[in-house]
Parts: sequence; structure tokens; C-alpha cells
Amino acid sequence: MILLTGGAGFIGGNFVLDWLANPGAEGVINLDKLTYAGNLATLASLENDPRHVFVHGDIGDRDLVKQLLAEHKPRAIINFAAESHVDRSIHGPSDFVQTNIVGTFNLLECAREYWNALEGDAKQQFRFHHVSTDEVYGSLSGTDPAFTENHPYEPNSPYSASKAASDHLVRAWFHTYGFPVVTTNCSNNYGPYHFPEKLIPLVILNALNSKPLPIYGDGQQVRDWLYVGDHCSAIREVLAKGKLGETYNIGGWNEKANLDVVKTICFILDQLKPRIDGKPYADQITFVKDRPGHDRRYAIDASKIERELGWRPAETFETGIRKTVQWYLDNPQWVDGVVSGSYRDWLQKQYH
Repeated sequence: MILLTGGAGFIGGNFVLDWLANPGAEGVINLDKLTYAGNLATLASLENDPRHVFVHGDIGDRDLVKQLLAEHKPRAIINFAAESHVDRSIHGPSDFVQTNIVGTFNLLECAREYWNALEGDAKQQFRFHHVSTDEVYGSLSGTDPAFTENHPYEPNSPYSASKAASDHLVRAWFHTYGFPVVTTNCSNNYGPYHFPEKLIPLVILNALNSKPLPIYGDGQQVRDWLYVGDHCSAIREVLAKGKLGETYNIGGWNEKANLDVVKTICFILDQLKPRIDGKPYADQITFVKDRPGHDRRYAIDASKIERELGWRPAETFETGIRKTVQWYLDNPQWVDGVVSGSYRDWLQKQYH
């Protein structure tokens, strides 16, 4: 089996579904704390699948993690568990320090103890795959070259600082203890089952509900967009073939300004589900005050993973975003299940 942390979140949940879509796949122990962004409805199709063992718990709970390792003897750990929203980290950084730094430390220590007790092939083949973000590298100007794996860490938000710290811990455990790790730093993911505080699902849902489409500042913040299904395939490649101690950047080769992303979503919705009054969804675009320390541009140079492991994204932004919009149109019940009162209160606070 493999042990997955944060497997009820957006990327982790997609990975579990993707992994178990292969009839011959190993089983998954899925450890998730089920904070506001964790959602078991994402995994509803696996309810009767014996290959999926869900455990409600925290990576900071050392006794629980040790018990799971001893009981299931996984050949690998993939650490998706993280607090991951910049805006929330600005309002409440302590949760990010606790989960992303202390939680990763606890997981590393439990896993190292487990690995030390393994023998032979089991010890040789064990992997700890740490999933991180391009935000650890800081911000780029419009003319800077994209982030490579050798770019210095310059995190600018409590979220990215906490992820940078976790990356450093993982690196140190490899160099100090020889613990078998790989790290991946991905660009902005989008796709099905995305919690609707992030830009793309927020815009889709607000558009359909005749609400303003909030855009920070001038909307010219540039991000590289990665379809979540492509991210899942890249993680599988790195887990299988990645060189120990190495970092691999995973990107979609899709740099887009936020305003252009929103206009693209509006255009697709105009085609797939036109407004009753016949007006374009773009009429709902509203500019709001920029957030503190908002990074101007992220861009991932994903040539290393292509060169060394042969991976490239299958989706363009145009194909991926159309699939995403269609998924939200087709799955209103999933959306209704996550858009609770606390979520509405959060939106009110953030985009007042």
C-alpha cells in the first residue's frame, strides 16, 4: 500500500481517484484531518472500494501515524497535507505553521523511524514524496526567466514561508539521515473538486449565481496554470522514477494573467450556459483592493522533469479550463455540499 496525507483535499483527492482508477493499483491509506477544505464527497465513488482506507486524523498526531505505518507497512508516503490558501494564511498564520511545518516534521520523524526498521528490498524501495508549491520561490517580474529547481527561496506570504520551511526539513532529512525523499514544486492547479475559495472555482460559481467576479488589483498577476490531472500523472512519474534527494518542478507551460483567466471562463460559460438576460458574464467582473504582499508573477520551468523523466502535461489551458467549467456545471450537488455558512462568512470577510 501507499500512505497518502491530505487525500480528501483538492489535489490529494484527485490523486486518490486517479491512482485507484487503475484496477491493478496498490491500496491507499488516506489520512486527512478534514479541515474546511477536506471533503469526503470527493471520494464518494470509493465508498465500497476495499483498496481505499480512510483515516480521519492529523499528521501531527505521532501515535496515530506510527500506528498506521506499523499496521499497513506502506512502501511509500506522499505528503499532500497542507494549509494552502494565501489569504487565509494572512488572517491566521498559526494554523499554517502548525500543519505545514510542525506536521511535516512529525511525519518525517515517524517515517524515518519506520524506514530505519525496514530491511532489504523494503528499505531500498521506500520513498517519501513531499508535495510543495512554486510560491516558495517568491515573485518574478514580467521579464524574469521562469523558476528552475535552483532558484533561491524567497517566500512572501505566511503560507509560502511555511511551505518553504517544510521543503527545507525534507531536504535536511535526506542530507543528514539519508532518508529517501523526493520533492515536487507545482504551479497553480485547477480542475474538478476544487474548493471554491480559489480563483477559478470562485469565478465559475459566482458567475452562475449572478454575483460579482472579484479580481484583485489590476488583474495582471500572472500564474502558470496546471490541470490537476496532469499534476497527478507527474507525481506518479516522480514517485516511480525520481532520483532521491532531488526536486522536480511541475508546471503546465501556461502563463496567464488573472484577468485573462476570468475572461476565458466567462467566454466558455457564455457558450455552455448563457445568462438568461443574454448579456455576457464578463459584465460581472469587479476589481477589488489588492491583497497584502501579492506576488506579481509565478512561472515554472518544467524542463527538468521532461528531460529526466519524460513527463509533459497533456492538457493545454484551453482544454483543461473547458473540462473544468463543464465539471462544475455537471456537479452542482458537490458544490452545494461544500458551500456552507462558514464559507459564505469567509467570502464576506475577504472580498468586502
